[in-house]
Amino acid sequence: MSTMAEGEIIYLDNNATTQLDPAVIEEMLPFLTKYYGNPSSGYAFAATARKAINLARERLAALLGCEPAEIVFTSGGTESNNAVINSALQFETRGKRVVTSAVEHSAVLRPCQDLAKRGCDVTSLGVDRDGNLDLAELEAAILPGTTLVSIMWANNETGVVFPIEKIAEICREKRVLFHTDAVQATGKIPMRLRDSPINFLSLSAHKFHGPKGAGALYVSRQTRFSPLIAGGGQENGRRGGTENVASIVGLGKAAELALKYLAEGQCNIRSMRDRFEKFMLEAVSGASVNGAGAARLPNTSSLSFQGIESPSALLLLARQVIYCSAGSACRTGSQEASHVLRAMNPGSDGARRSLRFSFGRFNTDAQIDRAIEVVPKVIEKLRQSAARTPVAAAV
Repeated sequence: MSTMAEGEIIYLDNNATTQLDPAVIEEMLPFLTKYYGNPSSGYAFAATARKAINLARERLAALLGCEPAEIVFTSGGTESNNAVINSALQFETRGKRVVTSAVEHSAVLRPCQDLAKRGCDVTSLGVDRDGNLDLAELEAAILPGTTLVSIMWANNETGVVFPIEKIAEICREKRVLFHTDAVQATGKIPMRLRDSPINFLSLSAHKFHGPKGAGALYVSRQTRFSPLIAGGGQENGRRGGTENVASIVGLGKAAELALKYLAEGQCNIRSMRDRFEKFMLEAVSGASVNGAGAARLPNTSSLSFQGIESPSALLLLARQVIYCSAGSACRTGSQEASHVLRAMNPGSDGARRSLRFSFGRFNTDAQIDRAIEVVPKVIEKLRQSAARTPVAAAV
């Protein structure tokens, strides 16, 4: 039985970012110290960096099930998403029309909002109470002149997984480019992009135990692509700027490890999540799972608790060194309730009383035991406090 060290933090916010795997750090270090050559230089010293980038490309291609040449290294998911949206519209001479969903990450929603301000027609598809898309509605939204459909593979707040292969097939039949933001899905569920109808896929290294500031964009070999960043012709002319060698190396190692864990089924993340979730539903009255009726990532549990406010719960949990979130890390500090949970249940206040717990391979059973012990107490304390407040106000 695993035990916890005194003062050990319980990090249950792995959808926000993940701990760097020690093996990733070890692989990165030589490229921060000894092998500092510019991979574009022509001499042997620089070739070490160039070979390391090529290896990272091969490792990531193995995880995605695609060709190494179809991978463009970027600074992360946000850049990859923006690059796709920019490229798709560069080639479109007809009407400029984009179809996306109401529950996308802000790295897709914001560029689409900017497009709408510039006169582009943006259709944002709603979801049902479980966070599912209606594929018939999606198909009907792809009108003549539609340039791009962008639908995330898995939702960052609820873990709801969309039927990406079916969506990509609909787009192929309609002859429309399809992009998926797979930042949350990469490394958590098996992928095989080879012979898939997906044109573009975005990912970020820090979501699967790689470094922050490194990501990639998959561009199908049959798809035209116009770079977002023009420069010295790096990344086969698809992304200018000297490569972030150490971080790309880290991304490659993280991809190799993610594939190993996926293939061997070594992780007990799903059982951890299920144990935690089952206990919460049994121990806390008025608790429910957001997206309970949908396919979900194995590591994500978005729970709604009646009678609490998320910010207060996060504060009390943090005092017990238990870290989770109210939704996307990109929205923390915003007073606005989660757009994802509001889209799922527009008339409810569930978006203001939900907490997202996301698990990773460095979590232990002892940490889950501790979380199971503390979270219900925190919820109860908040409810008692809320029950007393009106009385105090009346006096």
